[in-house]
Amino acid sequence: MKKRQLGSSDLFISEISLGGMSLSTDKIKASKIVDMALDAGINYIDTADLYDFGANEEMIGAILGKRRQDVIVASKVGNRWTEGVEGWHWDASPSYIKEALHASLKRIGTDYIDVYQLHGGTIEDDWDGIIDTFENLKKDGLIREYGISSIRPNVLKRFLPASSAKSVMMQYSALDRRPEEWLDFIANEGASVVTRGTVAKGLLTNSWKERLQRVNGFNTYTADELTATLTGLASHYDDLHALAIAFNLKESTIASTVIGASSQEQLAQTLVAYEKIDSIIDFKAIKELTKAEQYMDHR
Repeated sequence: MKKRQLGSSDLFISEISLGGMSLSTDKIKASKIVDMALDAGINYIDTADLYDFGANEEMIGAILGKRRQDVIVASKVGNRWTEGVEGWHWDASPSYIKEALHASLKRIGTDYIDVYQLHGGTIEDDWDGIIDTFENLKKDGLIREYGISSIRPNVLKRFLPASSAKSVMMQYSALDRRPEEWLDFIANEGASVVTRGTVAKGLLTNSWKERLQRVNGFNTYTADELTATLTGLASHYDDLHALAIAFNLKESTIASTVIGASSQEQLAQTLVAYEKIDSIIDFKAIKELTKAEQYMDHR
């Protein structure tokens, strides 16, 4: 498994990352998936305090155990919930970020989080306070690097130039190309992109025909457009799963693609696809068959 530098940091993360959100809540099943990922050279695991309201962090920490120091763990903050109350609300206040970090550290059973990310954000947030908080947490050794999970252009333009953030997590795939406009900007600010949604809910895998039956379009693609696009891609490329990964990793700004796995079989399919990506060098057809849209809101 190849690794790439996360922005200008000292962290080098695997080109495929394991998304914690998709893990089974059964610890035995989840352990087998995590073990398989680590054995394959995956060294980056993405979680968040919101996933299963902290239980995902707890389980990942328990599974890693003594191997914690060999893994780059990323978590997120900002979605606040109250025990016994349904739902959650946004809280990016400095006091809550600090409180939530200590709660995450306790759940994971660790002294530090490698990459701590704001789990969203609006232009109205106290960005000076947020950045100062992250910088102080880094100075105190409680986090190694920080970043944000957001696709909002106005938020990225406010946050990145004023901070030393090294990671931007955003949804990006051949079926959602909106981030392309911002890749150079992000790289120039010393950060990398870690993508989610790489296989577009399974539409960009070799089970695309089956997945098509379960959806009525995707993003701005109508059902008919989606069928035509995927049929066209399948006629040009032998393996849509490998294509999806190769399409993202062709961008130097992208350090890793986070792909979830709810079973060992799903992870195995991703690993097999990853081994094929070097053979995909012509992306002309995929660019012609997919929409190169821009993110029009929050500009």
